[in-house]
Amino acid sequence: MSKRNDYDYFDLDNFDDGYDSRDYRRRQPQRRQGSYNSRPAYNTNRRRRNNKKRTRNRIIIVSCGILIIILLVVMISSVFKGCFGSKQTNAPVSTETKPVATADTPKANDKKNEAQDDLSPTYFKTPQIKDDKSSGYSAYSIYVWNKQGFELFGSDEARATTYAETINGFADKLNGITVYDMVIPNHTEMGLPQRLKDSDAPSTSQAENIKSIYSKLSDKVTPVNAYNYLADHNDEYIYFGSDHHWSGLGAYYAYSAFAKTNDLPVLSLDDCTEQQIEGFTGTFSNTASGLDTDTVHYWEFPYEVTMDITDESGNLNTYTSPYYQYAEAGSLTYGVFIMGDHPLTVLKSASENAEEGKKIAVIKESYGNAFVPYLTYNYEEVHVIDFRTFGDNLVSYCQQNGIDEVLFLNGVMSANTQIQLDSMSGLFD
Repeated sequence: MSKRNDYDYFDLDNFDDGYDSRDYRRRQPQRRQGSYNSRPAYNTNRRRRNNKKRTRNRIIIVSCGILIIILLVVMISSVFKGCFGSKQTNAPVSTETKPVATADTPKANDKKNEAQDDLSPTYFKTPQIKDDKSSGYSAYSIYVWNKQGFELFGSDEARATTYAETINGFADKLNGITVYDMVIPNHTEMGLPQRLKDSDAPSTSQAENIKSIYSKLSDKVTPVNAYNYLADHNDEYIYFGSDHHWSGLGAYYAYSAFAKTNDLPVLSLDDCTEQQIEGFTGTFSNTASGLDTDTVHYWEFPYEVTMDITDESGNLNTYTSPYYQYAEAGSLTYGVFIMGDHPLTVLKSASENAEEGKKIAVIKESYGNAFVPYLTYNYEEVHVIDFRTFGDNLVSYCQQNGIDEVLFLNGVMSANTQIQLDSMSGLFD
C-alpha cells in the first residue's frame, strides 16, 4: 500500500480559513490551497489595472488628436488671412534710413507703391555716403573735404514755417493756377559724411527742413520731392565740387521727380546728345584752395528748342538752343545753362510730347537754370522767371500769357533766407 500524501487529509468542503493550531504538516496544504483560492482576486485587480491603463492611453490619444486639430485650424486660418486679408496702409515715416515696412505689408514688394513713396512729401531717404574717415578743414562757411567744397547749412523750424507760409500766400494770389513747390538740397546733404556734420562741419538736417516745409504747405500747393531721387543717385556726379550748384545730371533727376509727380512722360538722356566742358572753377575757388576743377555736362535734345531772353534793360534776344554752346572753361562755365540769370527767359519747344498750348512758369534763382531745359520735353512753352530781377506782376503775367501752372523752385539755402523770400514777394506788388 502506497504511503499517504499529507494533502489527502485536507478537506476542501470543510476548509476553515482561520488559524489552525494543528501541526505544520496538516496546515501546510491549507496554506497552499488558500494561495490557490486567492487567484480570482488577483486576476480581478490585474483586470482593473489594465482597464485603468487602457483608459489613460485613450485619454492621451484623444487629447493629442484634439491638439493636432486645433493646430491645423490655426494654420489654415493664418494662410487664408494672409491671402485674402484687407490691405494695410503704411504710416508716414521720419527721416530714418528706411520707411517702416514689414515683409507682410503690400508695399514691401510693390514697385508701384515704392515709387509713390519716393514722391511722398513725408518720406525722405538717408543718402548712403562713402566715408574714407579722413578729415577736412573749414574755409569761412565752406568745408573742404577730399578736394571738394561743401556749403554748410543751418536753419530752424521758424524759417521753415516762414517759407511755407510765403508760398501759401502766393498760391492764394494765384487763384485758379496749379502751384508746385520744390526745395533742392545742396551737396553737403548728399556728399558730406554725417560724422563731419556732427563735429567739424556743423550742418543741420536739410531733410528735416524740407519735410517741415512740405508739411506746412496748404492744399493749394503740390510739393515735389526731388530729395529722394537725388539720394538714390548721390554716388553719381550730381553736384559740383568747386561750386555751390548742382550739375546737369542732378537737375535731370529732379526733373524726373517733377514729371512723375504729374504723371508726365520722362525725357530719356539716351535719346539726347551729351556735351561737356572741362575746367570749371566755381564759386568755392574764391575762398578755398586745393579744390579739383569740375566738368560741366549738358544734353542736347532730339527736338528743336528756341530761347527768347529778355535782359534787365528790356532787350529781347532769340537763340536756337537752351544752352550757350560757346561756354568755356573758367569761373563762368555754369552759364552754359540758359546763358545764366536773366529776368525772363521763354523756352519754346517742338517736342512731340509737349501738349499744344501747355505752358508753365518756373519761379527760380540760379538752381533753376540747369533744371528748366528738361521741361521742354513736356511743355510747349516754359517761362523762366528770376524773381530777383523780374519787374512785372506775376499774376498779371500768367493771365496775359495763358499760363495755368507755376513751379516755385529754390535751393535750400535760398528757401531759408529772408531776403530771398522778400524778393519773391515783390512778384505780387
